[in-house]
Amino acid sequence: MKGVILAGGLGSRLYPLTKITNKHLLPVYDRPMIHYPIQCLINAGITDILVVTGGNSAGDFLQLLGNGSDFGLKGINYTYQQGEGGIADALSLAEHFAEGEPIAVVLGDNLIEGNIRQAVEDFRAQGGGAKILLKEVHDPERFGVASLDEAGRVLRIVEKPQQPETNLAVIGIYLYDARVFDFIGRLEPSARGELEITDVNNFYIDDGSMTAEVLNGWWTDAGTFESLLRASNMVAQGGANRMDL
Repeated sequence: MKGVILAGGLGSRLYPLTKITNKHLLPVYDRPMIHYPIQCLINAGITDILVVTGGNSAGDFLQLLGNGSDFGLKGINYTYQQGEGGIADALSLAEHFAEGEPIAVVLGDNLIEGNIRQAVEDFRAQGGGAKILLKEVHDPERFGVASLDEAGRVLRIVEKPQQPETNLAVIGIYLYDARVFDFIGRLEPSARGELEITDVNNFYIDDGSMTAEVLNGWWTDAGTFESLLRASNMVAQGGANRMDL
């Protein structure tokens, strides 16, 4: 299995911090944000990694990460997303890198306390389809919310529902088989003008091959001032996918 980290976007919610740098290069406690999704994949046993970035600071990722030797890697791959086409559009750039293998996709501003190794192993045993990671939250109306059947298959995902059926938020960690790129190729831009990752997930839901697991430990993104501060405090208190775990 190969790993893909999506680290593009303008980071407009963190302006003016992002006026001169990519959001994923900002510090979270004692290291750059991009370090955490890299370590998330490594902790799961995934060492063939592609970073998808964009904007005017893309070259800074190469300067920061180099060939990945700081993480014990033999190399890191990079590609560039033109413009703001959405998460699925960014993921489409990984098709040649994936070479028909399943992929683990992590949004570059997601931090978790534990690791996804068990979810990755369960997905391999699943033999295809897709798996998403979920987290119980107190404010599910702010997220995509998943409903499951007794076998753990995802029945539906509702974006920002006014009356959520569950408190299971879809976080930015996705496991896909090679069909994901065919599904992306069928997408039409949403009202936002982007290719939506929820639409990709719905293809898997419709054919009954989407499963889910609830993440242990805390999770946060770091895409707003409040969540960036929260992420730093959480890492300071207990670490998140740190290289010294």
